[in-house]
Amino acid sequence: MLPEIYTLIIAEKPKAASKIAYALSDGSSKRYTLYNVPYWVFRLNGKWFVVGSAAGHLFTLTTDTYGFPVFDYRWAPTWLVDRNAKYTKPYFLALKKLCANATEYINACDYDIEGSVIGYMVIRELGDLRKAYRMKFSTLTPYDLKNAFQNLGKGLDMNMVEAGLCRHELDWIWGINVSRALMFSLRKVTGKKVILSAGRVQSPTLVEVVNTEFSRNTFVPTPLFNINVQVKIGGKVFSLESINGNFKSKAEAQRVAEYIRKVGKAIVEKVEHRGERYSPPPPFNLGDLQAEASKIFGFSPMETQKIAEQLYLDALISYPRTNSQKLPSTIGYENILKNLSKLPEYKHLVTMLFNETRGQLHPHEGSKTDPAHPAIYPTGVHPRKLNERDAKIYDLIVRRFLAAFSSDLKVSSLTTHLTVGKYKFKLKFRTIREKGWLKYYPFVTVEETLEIPIIKEGQTLPIVEVRVTTNYTKFQKTYTKASLLKWMENVNIGTESTRARIIESLFSRGYLKSSKGKIEVSHLGYAVAEILKKYFSDLTDVGLTRRFEEKLNAIREGKASRDQVVKESKELLSTLLEKFKKEEAEKAGTD
Repeated sequence: MLPEIYTLIIAEKPKAASKIAYALSDGSSKRYTLYNVPYWVFRLNGKWFVVGSAAGHLFTLTTDTYGFPVFDYRWAPTWLVDRNAKYTKPYFLALKKLCANATEYINACDYDIEGSVIGYMVIRELGDLRKAYRMKFSTLTPYDLKNAFQNLGKGLDMNMVEAGLCRHELDWIWGINVSRALMFSLRKVTGKKVILSAGRVQSPTLVEVVNTEFSRNTFVPTPLFNINVQVKIGGKVFSLESINGNFKSKAEAQRVAEYIRKVGKAIVEKVEHRGERYSPPPPFNLGDLQAEASKIFGFSPMETQKIAEQLYLDALISYPRTNSQKLPSTIGYENILKNLSKLPEYKHLVTMLFNETRGQLHPHEGSKTDPAHPAIYPTGVHPRKLNERDAKIYDLIVRRFLAAFSSDLKVSSLTTHLTVGKYKFKLKFRTIREKGWLKYYPFVTVEETLEIPIIKEGQTLPIVEVRVTTNYTKFQKTYTKASLLKWMENVNIGTESTRARIIESLFSRGYLKSSKGKIEVSHLGYAVAEILKKYFSDLTDVGLTRRFEEKLNAIREGKASRDQVVKESKELLSTLLEKFKKEEAEKAGTD
């Protein structure tokens, strides 16, 4: 049932719509359905409001042009373009009906580039942009939602919208043109029509893995010869760490080993005592959360992202797709901690933290920022029956939040410098003096010596064993999904929202495969990468991709124009595609 006059609030997903309706109406909203899609109606301050929901992007880019290059495109309902998006049709029809009778529109989709575009496109295509407002929030708690509603921005966040539209256009232009060129080239070689894809961020990521895999496969291990010397201290045996470097040959190492056996003793030259301090880790951004969940639990970046997004929709954590490592005081540290203390598993930790800080809560923060959202933090809302995997991510976020307010981890180290004749060695011991933040976030391993022997300068230690050891150099750089995501983050390609999805697409396309958690390249992946490197080397260049990412950020900051950036992209692609067609024609002429 729809009122005659109402303001339409557009959420990104039904679960978010439900939270918004409940918060703004204080639980008095009524739920109805259109085309089996839920919407909510409530009255506030004498006005009617309707909360409707999208299902992600309801509009996408498409074209009626075949072949390549293709630069004419238009926005169309996603369900008409993508057969896998038929589920969005009822959401489109429901919002079309809700928009038709609305007098004002509020975009309450997630406050990021994608959410800004989702709401903008719905209002542009089905409503009236002149009567639009933007609701900005970082959590789905009633307090944050009410505060966002009371501080509505007149008009939409057009810089964010323009950056989002530009990202969609760039991705579509690069993707469709290079993908069609790839398929054209492969069909000429094999005679088979194979569906292939390339992308503005996907392609340099694939090429990075291929180049790394090639280097690994052609790597020749080099033998490294060293000497293991063991001494006895107080009845216990310890291995000395050589600081002489590796030996060039086994024969040289054996000569030195024989020399050390003859000397038969090590003399303590110096004993150094040092105190080391380690600051708390910063609160999570999405990339850090994905890296930790992979290291600790073996979760893929995509799985972690999906779990975090679900925890956000349940109002348990703040918005997860953020780059920020900052926790502003406005989130209410004390209230969050007090609410967490009501959960049995965190009561002791919160009590300990309040005692430690004496109520003076100052989080240790990282350097990374995000213009829209703070770091990921627990809201203090109590979870209901989380499954095992969701509970692990929630616990990780809570503990990281607690650790941010704690004191430094303090470690005592003892380094003993020894000589055996003319050769130098050292022996290191470490022990934790104060656990600090490690009490709250116990997922970091500190190598400790359980018993530190008494050692004095000038002391003589008997050598009990000398062995020549042979090790081989190893190729260090082998990617996992998590380390590949970290590489993307470090070279600044993709976004917090898209990186995990891009990695998964490389697997679903059959370009990459996984073996014992390590990434390997398929035959198809090698073939696609070779064509890309041969004809589209500019598009596989991280520098170019990063340059366009910087241009997108400039649009977001109001310092660049979407039209100009799209024009530059089209001109670059036109040149590359012309070169590709010319070389293909010349090759055909010589066959």
